[in-house]
Amino acid sequence: MDHWQPAPVYLPPMNIGTRLFTWLHGREIGQDADGNRYFEEKRARPGGRSRRWVAYVGEAEASKVPAEWHSWLHYTTDAPLPSLGRKLWEKPHLPNLTGTPAGYRPPGHDYEGGKRAAASSDYESWTPGS
Repeated sequence: MDHWQPAPVYLPPMNIGTRLFTWLHGREIGQDADGNRYFEEKRARPGGRSRRWVAYVGEAEASKVPAEWHSWLHYTTDAPLPSLGRKLWEKPHLPNLTGTPAGYRPPGHDYEGGKRAAASSDYESWTPGS
């Protein structure tokens, strides 16, 4: 016998404090193409601004926020910029890979062998007494 069940409500990973604050005080403003959800506090704080925050899908990585939402999060615009879609020449977004095995390592980096190619006027270190 098949029983109908409602679709589970997807809540992005956040700690219990943020989830509770979002539930009590947050108002969802929108969602980006990656599924990240953006919230604003229901009531403005003394001084006129209400808090704004993002609930990430997956790992919380600030470089995942697209430009149209970045400007809204940082109070540059009052509403998120319209997403105009990608142009043919635009590359897909890549997260910041610094500190990961996929991060850039220049020639001469210890993990890349520790030796760099010699330059025409290569550096010669000074040794005391020479």
